[in-house]
Amino acid sequence: MGKHSKYSIALIAGACSVASSVAFAEQVTIVLDTEPEQLELCQSARSQVGKVVRQNIGETLTEIDPSTGDITPRLATSWTQLEPTKWKFELREGVKFHDGSDFDADALVYAIQRTLDPDMACENRVKYFDGFELTAKAVGPHTVELSTSDPVPILPTLMGTMAIMSPSTPMGEPSRAPVGTGPYVFAAWEPGQQIELERFDGYWGDTPQVTGATYVWRGESAVRAAMIETGEADIAANIAIQDATNPEMDFSYLNSETSRLRIDTQIGALEDVRVRKALNHALDREALVGSILPQDVILATQLVGPSINGHNPNPKPYSYDPALARQLLDEARADGVDVDAGIVLIGRHNIYPNAFEVMQAIQAMYADVGLDVSLTMTEAAEWFELLVKPFAEDREPNLLQSQHDNNNGDAVFTVFAKYHSDGGQSTISDAEVDRLIEEAGKATGAERRSLYQEMFARLHDEIVPDVYMFHMVGFTRVGPRLNFQPSIATNSELQLSQISLR
Repeated sequence: MGKHSKYSIALIAGACSVASSVAFAEQVTIVLDTEPEQLELCQSARSQVGKVVRQNIGETLTEIDPSTGDITPRLATSWTQLEPTKWKFELREGVKFHDGSDFDADALVYAIQRTLDPDMACENRVKYFDGFELTAKAVGPHTVELSTSDPVPILPTLMGTMAIMSPSTPMGEPSRAPVGTGPYVFAAWEPGQQIELERFDGYWGDTPQVTGATYVWRGESAVRAAMIETGEADIAANIAIQDATNPEMDFSYLNSETSRLRIDTQIGALEDVRVRKALNHALDREALVGSILPQDVILATQLVGPSINGHNPNPKPYSYDPALARQLLDEARADGVDVDAGIVLIGRHNIYPNAFEVMQAIQAMYADVGLDVSLTMTEAAEWFELLVKPFAEDREPNLLQSQHDNNNGDAVFTVFAKYHSDGGQSTISDAEVDRLIEEAGKATGAERRSLYQEMFARLHDEIVPDVYMFHMVGFTRVGPRLNFQPSIATNSELQLSQISLR
């Protein structure tokens, strides 16, 4: 072989190597703190599921801009309110599911029926669509009428939370291989190892630059941060304050999450509001700020942040007053309440950075006022079973470490599931709270805001269903080869189509 032939082969080999590296460079690796317990599209309201599937695999009819609350078209191109309880949605034409089937009116009706199936226990239903009946009817090939049992003036906003799955998805049973219309198709899941998505060549919209993504998970925040530093991964969506040490890579933002301890108000001493107030006064929140938690977290008085319609600015954070906590416990004890019985503090690993350390500190604070509190840490799957009804009949008095994200602009995305008597995650039953939730859901404008604010004031002052903690700050580390700006939405969705490469 002559030297020119050898040189040509070398050029070809080099070109192949460059082409391979370019192709590889268009892939991204995202490191999560926990492996998603499933990838079912109707569970996309769960943050670990949503980070993978929401708007990547499964799209919604409308899309909510988390910075403004504006509603924009996605799979629906327009919508019209026909009556107080009836809406018409025009659907985008020419859209295909990843399995080749058409997205049309019949497909949408199927997806809505499946999401609202009570046997599915879908988080999207429990969190957003409880409290009223929703029915869908195809009235044209790409036109659907949605009817509600009560007026729901923000139904177009609610439809920005329901990920649409293919009619090939079985009814009544969860799927581990989601099929949607999004710009990425589910490719593989190696349990305990990784999840892979690939770009969908038949996508109706603009072709994203990223050709695919690999999701891995590491429980230790320092490990996740180091993986970005070394180039082993590109995005770590949730790292702890002590690991956010590189200002060129680390982004801090108010992440729409509000942390709390949900009080099981139906069991033992926790039925007494004095005990519930004592739990709040015993907690030294300020001691957690700037140490275990970031300096920029905001003390919470309710489960929605200041930017959400319905937030009440008037309630003040419970003061740290261990003497008052002991006094309230003594008063309850004198009236026969068994405040000396044990309470279980139930935490969840990696629900937010330093979650275990926060729970250890809280346990010590409760011991300081004389409460017998034991600490149990759970993984995500077990924790979700404890979060949602039906609650176990033989459960012990408990406080459940929790955080709730609402980046959709309105309290409706919070209140029914968390506080209505029929709410899927509610531990309270109060007729006045129920009335305020129901009336606010039908109202608009200033009346809607006022009703929600009245409800949050009642919860804070009289019902006390939570140990209120913080509106949280998140840290995301982004590798230097990416253009990506984390936002308030990053904790619940991470759209690959919004990522470009430098």
